[in-house]
Amino acid sequence: MSNDIDLKRVRAVDILLVEDNEADVVLTQLAFKESKLLINMDTVEDGEKCMAYLRKQEPYGNAPTPDLILLDLNLPVMDGREVLSEILKDEALRKLPVVILTTSRSDSDLQAMYNLRCNSYITKPIDFEQFHRVVKSLCEYWFTVVTLPPKK
Repeated sequence: MSNDIDLKRVRAVDILLVEDNEADVVLTQLAFKESKLLINMDTVEDGEKCMAYLRKQEPYGNAPTPDLILLDLNLPVMDGREVLSEILKDEALRKLPVVILTTSRSDSDLQAMYNLRCNSYITKPIDFEQFHRVVKSLCEYWFTVVTLPPKK
């Protein structure tokens, strides 16, 4: 049995990366490009823009509804904790899977995010090779193992 991903079973997916660190954005984009999956990734750099994107407010009126949100915790304007809390309160958004992708190793952050119903909590590795492996594993899990709801 091959370890290659069966691309015929995988539809193009939309990811929203909420990240204010440009280096982490570039590393994430590179890792996704190497995943061999059909991925469309948009990026916003703060929580306020994330909520505008998700609610399709201008300038994001034509933004796709993401299949997955990758959310950093330490963001300007509105942090990831506030974003997740807002998503949970919004009936139209609460079904969206949210993966916390952060440098925080804090037990209180971990517990708080799971209390707010995040789907996964991943601590960003510092080294590029480890970061690449984490993103590849994330891709394989969310886009080949998990069945995502159909696009409307």
